[in-house]
Amino acid sequence: MTALESFQDRLGHRFEDVALLEVALTHRSWVSEHPGEDNERMEFLGDAVLSLSVTSHLYARYPDVPEGDLAKARAASVSREALAEVADGLGLGRLIRLGRGEEASGGSEKESILADAMEAVLGAVFLDAGYDVAGAVTLGLFGQIADEMAVDPGSRDFKTRLQERLAADGLAPEYEIAGEGPDHARRFTARLSVGGRELGLGTGSSKKEAEQRAAKAALQTFD
Repeated sequence: MTALESFQDRLGHRFEDVALLEVALTHRSWVSEHPGEDNERMEFLGDAVLSLSVTSHLYARYPDVPEGDLAKARAASVSREALAEVADGLGLGRLIRLGRGEEASGGSEKESILADAMEAVLGAVFLDAGYDVAGAVTLGLFGQIADEMAVDPGSRDFKTRLQERLAADGLAPEYEIAGEGPDHARRFTARLSVGGRELGLGTGSSKKEAEQRAAKAALQTFD
């Protein structure tokens, strides 16, 4: 089984036209060095598929939740952070076609590139199989996040959750942040320790993202 076939199985959709998926996985930096089409138009389409799928899901499943809270749940569910998290879980970064410069600067791990490619993939599913299939695929990937945000909006704020958990024992987390790379491709690493013991490590394109991922890793040690 090829890497692309394995990805389709994880995604939950086998493409009739695999060329659509290949376009969805093509960053503009690749097209600047090779002939072809980048994924930006599919990203535009996938953004709409994601938003409508999540909005319909929240509206139907939570009739007693007011509009303002539904809007917040949707915003968090379709955020760049959520998109990048889902993309990372699918191993999407390993399949994105990048130009040499973007590849060298760690583009396959950048939150923005992962999020854009994830939207493009959803757009590709829509073009390949229509909205019903694309909506089902989308909710298979993002439905749990939407449910978490509708029921408990703070559930995905890992830093706050960790701080509250540690405070019960009179402890507090300490974050050590290190950055590397040029300004346009800066990567940050957060090491989280408690009482001198390292509990979590996280990386991201911003300090906030790195800290959240470190806090998430630390919380998993308590499970």
